[in-house]
Amino acid sequence: MLLLREFMQTFSPNIKNDVLSGLTVALALVPEAVAFAFVAGVHPLVGLYAAFMVGLITAVIGGRPGMISGAAGALAVVMVSLVADAERDYGPGSGVQFLFAAVILMGIIQVSAGALKLGKFIRIVPTPVMLGFVNGLAIVIFLAQLPQLQSSTPVGKWGWAHGEWLSGSTLFIMLGLIALTMFITFYLPKLTKAIPSALAGILVVSLLAWGLQLDTKTVGDLSNIAGGLPQFAVPQVPFTLETLWFILPYSVIFAA
Repeated sequence: MLLLREFMQTFSPNIKNDVLSGLTVALALVPEAVAFAFVAGVHPLVGLYAAFMVGLITAVIGGRPGMISGAAGALAVVMVSLVADAERDYGPGSGVQFLFAAVILMGIIQVSAGALKLGKFIRIVPTPVMLGFVNGLAIVIFLAQLPQLQSSTPVGKWGWAHGEWLSGSTLFIMLGLIALTMFITFYLPKLTKAIPSALAGILVVSLLAWGLQLDTKTVGDLSNIAGGLPQFAVPQVPFTLETLWFILPYSVIFAA
């Protein structure tokens, strides 16, 4: 009973905060996962499945309350190289299978690092390295969003150097909606914190675009993301040492 009481005190839900946080993360994660899927060169549904699984697992068995995870641009920039190399060496369609295998190996490496208590060594990483990593990630996220300002972007490319840019009223509408979202996200907390500013920005701009029938792109325009729940499957790759040596460098980088 004592353990149960301590558990309830530690993990007692705050319905309002939990619902608002969950909505914010879910709505923000969908376009981010789709964008990073394009960067990595895989189908957007793969990005959504990955975001769903990592968010669910982190929330359910994470080490502390309020944990969440999601699509990582730092991994996407490495994944694009892995997918391209696999497609080149093992044929079309093999990229996503080798990506799955590399992610499984990444998980094994991360769990092993935790079991060996290697996390303490993160303390020796200099602050400029962490700042550079975060700034680099911000650049990756920015580049991943640029294709939304284009009428067409080749799949698997960065897009900003290859696509055709929007023009005329369509471009100005898109830029206006972006500016409005940023304005709400930045200034709303100065007025009230009753609702997350990011969630308010998403809802206001989405309702505005829907209500006025604005000619702007939506997530559905990027790709067909309809589908059921993800299914567990074994990666369709040769279980050989050659495969292990192929994915090992990528998995080490993913884990790091």
